[in-house]
Parts: sequence; C-alpha cells; structure tokens
Amino acid sequence: MGKDVMVALDFPSGEKALAFLDLFAKEERKPYVKVGMELFYSEGPEIVRKIKERGHQIFLDLKLHDIPNTVKGGMRSLRDLGVDMTNLHASGGVEMMRQALRGLSFEDGENEASSCKAEKESSGSTNQKNRPLLIAVTQLTSTDQRCMEEELLIKEELKKVVLHYGQNAKTAGLDGVVCSPWEAREIHEKLGKDFLTITPGVRFKGGDVGDQKRVMSPADAKEAGSDYIVMGRPITQAENPVEAYREAVRQFCD
Repeated sequence: MGKDVMVALDFPSGEKALAFLDLFAKEERKPYVKVGMELFYSEGPEIVRKIKERGHQIFLDLKLHDIPNTVKGGMRSLRDLGVDMTNLHASGGVEMMRQALRGLSFEDGENEASSCKAEKESSGSTNQKNRPLLIAVTQLTSTDQRCMEEELLIKEELKKVVLHYGQNAKTAGLDGVVCSPWEAREIHEKLGKDFLTITPGVRFKGGDVGDQKRVMSPADAKEAGSDYIVMGRPITQAENPVEAYREAVRQFCD
C-alpha cells in the first residue's frame, strides 16, 4: 500500500471545511482527508457524503472506546458511510477491538447488501473485505512518559506500551495502528510491513509543534517507515495551503 499524506480537516463547520477543499478543486491529486470529532459532531454523517462526492478518500477519526457491544454497534452505524478508514482506542482491549471489527465487517451475520452501497460510494480503497480499514490508537502523540506515569499510572516505557497495544490490535485482526512516527519502524519490525502505521505529530522543520510532544518532519517520517502521515495546522493554516500540501507530498511520497 502506497504512502500518503492525510490532511486533518479540523474545522468547526462543514462550510469552512468544504471551502478549504475548494482550494484543491483543480489539483490532480486530491488530498486524503481526516474527519475528526469537531467536524463530524458539528455536521454529522452528511459531511462525509459531501466530501466523498468531491473525490476524496476519508479517514473517519472518532476513536471509539466503550464496552465491546456498544463499539460493535457504533461501527455498524458507520460502515455504510463509504469511508476508507476509521479507528478506535486500543486501550479498550482485544475483545472490544474484535467486536468493532465484527460490526464493521458484516461478520455478525447481518444482511451484506449495504456493503455494496458503501463500496460504490467509496473512492476504491475499501479493502477486499468490503469494509473500511480499522486502525487502533496506541498512545496519543500529545502523551509523553511523564503523563503516562503520573496521570495514567502506566509505569512501563512508552514505546513498550505502544508496541504491546499494537500487538493486541494485530491479535484482534485490525489493519494497523495510530502511533507517533518515532514508533513506526519498530511497529513494522515487530508486527510486519503490512501492518499499517498512521502517524500524526508531523510538522515541517522549524514549524510550531502546538500540543504535540512526539513530532517529526514529513521527510523524517518517511525514513522512519510511516505508511501515512497526518498533518493539520501546518497545511490548513498555511499562507498557501495547496503549496504546503504539495511540499508534504514531495517530502513524504516522492
């Protein structure tokens, strides 16, 4: 699977998100976009459909985390939107992740007719299982060792925790993890080249890191083995967002 740059559409309204995407209307390469809580909770599922109509692949970043049956039901509700990827928190445990996969994959014996609808609405990246890729968040890139130990009472080394959560996700049958680019290489070494690493916390060198703790440039993330990088403000708040996106693609994909 090829490398790609995901642009985080962290906007408070659909109007602003779509106006941003209008900047790319004449671009041959349509950005793979991430729709997170802010935009989805503001606009609901309809914003996903509008973005799909414009030809973009979508990572729906809602980070589900609840008891297994509830997460299974949540994924069942999301599976017909035609998104290309979605996620949950690995800290919910192996059984929660297994049930999420069942809800997303029609493995619970339900009518599979709607999977055809989802596949037609998607951009073609839906995998052979007629479902979006399912990715587990290991540790947020705003989390550091101090936070883990003092606030979350997790005393293990952060990288060890990320790898353990990644192993749990693979055991549950998921497609990969969200991790920082600093952990991508070891994830692939331990869990396989085909186990995807989606890495936020990517900034251009010299740029503002904001609330991120474990950051890396697009070029360095490529060298580290990330499969996808997620960039928000360095692109969406750039003086020229299209050129900023092109630069990210040059560094990471070319």
